[in-house]
Amino acid sequence: MDRRSFLLGTAGAATLPLAAPALAQPAGARVLKFIPQADVAVIDPIVTTAYVTRNHGFVVYDTLYGMDAQFKPQPQMAEGHRVEEDGRRVSITLRSGLKFHDGAPVLAKDAVASIKRWWQRDAMGQALAAATEELAATDDRTLTFRLKKPFALLLDALAKPGSPVCFIMPERIAQTDANTPIKEVIGSGPFRFKGDERVPGSLVVYERNPDYLPREGGSVEWTSGPKRANFDRVEWHVIPDASTAAGALQSGEMDWWEQPTADLLPLLKRNRNIKVEAYDPTGLMALCRFNHLHPPFNNPGIRRALLGATNQADYMTAVIGTDPSTWRDNVGFFPPGTPFASDVGLAPLQGPRDYAKVRRDLAAAGYKGEKVVLIAATDFPSLNALGQVCLDMLQKSGMNVDFVATDWGSVVTRRANRNPPDQGGWSIFLTFFTGLDFFSPAGHLGLRGNGLNAWFGWPTMPKLEALRSEWLDAPNLAEQQRIAREIQEEGMREVPYIPAGQYFQPWTYRTNISGVLNGLPMFWNVRKG
Repeated sequence: MDRRSFLLGTAGAATLPLAAPALAQPAGARVLKFIPQADVAVIDPIVTTAYVTRNHGFVVYDTLYGMDAQFKPQPQMAEGHRVEEDGRRVSITLRSGLKFHDGAPVLAKDAVASIKRWWQRDAMGQALAAATEELAATDDRTLTFRLKKPFALLLDALAKPGSPVCFIMPERIAQTDANTPIKEVIGSGPFRFKGDERVPGSLVVYERNPDYLPREGGSVEWTSGPKRANFDRVEWHVIPDASTAAGALQSGEMDWWEQPTADLLPLLKRNRNIKVEAYDPTGLMALCRFNHLHPPFNNPGIRRALLGATNQADYMTAVIGTDPSTWRDNVGFFPPGTPFASDVGLAPLQGPRDYAKVRRDLAAAGYKGEKVVLIAATDFPSLNALGQVCLDMLQKSGMNVDFVATDWGSVVTRRANRNPPDQGGWSIFLTFFTGLDFFSPAGHLGLRGNGLNAWFGWPTMPKLEALRSEWLDAPNLAEQQRIAREIQEEGMREVPYIPAGQYFQPWTYRTNISGVLNGLPMFWNVRKG
């Protein structure tokens, strides 16, 4: 089955002039002030899956392909591609005139180096790498994949908006080790990063890139189509206190708030100058991630025992409120309503919670009171709520918990630490992914079991890896669905993480803002006034 059909079925050169309308606007209309979900603690969008860094990446960098509203890949930096040799040779040609922010031309060798760095960190990228015999620049504008076998998801992988995204960087930067954060932010996207104005924990600034060449033609949808920057300047103001953020939006001091808290939504909905809008139909999949390298969660029996302590409804109401239309429980590893979702293996998450039994199960599995280091982001409202519920769950289960309440940037840094929990490492953290990232086994980072090459937590799960490879080679949807059920069943035995439910997070912006796109915060196409 064609994978794009499946996705469709589921849900120094001359400076470009500013657009005439923008020149006629007052200065305030040429500046957009945005409240992000958290600070951009890590500026490298390859070494972390943090969405705030992914969002930062889309402001600064560009991609070879974008994704449209039907989840189909569309050329972006690419002019087009050619498939030859029965699908074993794929050549991609870059659009002419592309420039990096330092003035250097974008060349095929930059794209090759960027892809090779990205595919070391990304689940779909790793599958593409495994299928690739050679990737090389055949001239300044052409890069060519020579494949061991046809890889139907090649363009989907290059276009996917989920972290980490295949952003294109200069070769000299992309040659940085994939586990070492880059220090220089040079992209070719519609805005440039103003590092000289960066105020950690408070302010991130971007300015319009006058050399950016938007793609010609195509609809502006999700991350595809012409990216036209209508602001001279985009400012991200980090405001951890939700009441302060709401006040700034209501007064007009701020234009757009990415993640308003559930308790303030009724107030914001009553304000006729503010629009409250659900922006991602795939929802957000919450999860409780274990560190598989160190006790106690290197023991699958201990991980399994905590399934009986998990109440997804508790997690979801803490995050988004009591309105059941805004969240779902009885959620497995794939988003409800999509082709690979099922209830296989979910019995331990259903029914009344019996904490006495959980304590017995933990003891039987070998838990001996080892300290559990739970790291939680208190400056990130939804993650703070998830962390508080997890803390309560662990304490009721009789675990010895060291609750480390910190900022999201510190969580992002600490979760990459592989040391034991008492030496700067960790045991559990809470986060979420968009449903799009968890649509299928191909890009599902949380279900990878490839040890130290896996996502933070680093599980080694050979059977899950084998099932994923089998899924990638499956001939049709029915066979893919069968294997996906096996993957979920095996996942509930191994428990790489505990699914904590699905919710639908709205964002809010002033009604004088127009052109906001669905999917994630993107700052092209948007106007003010």
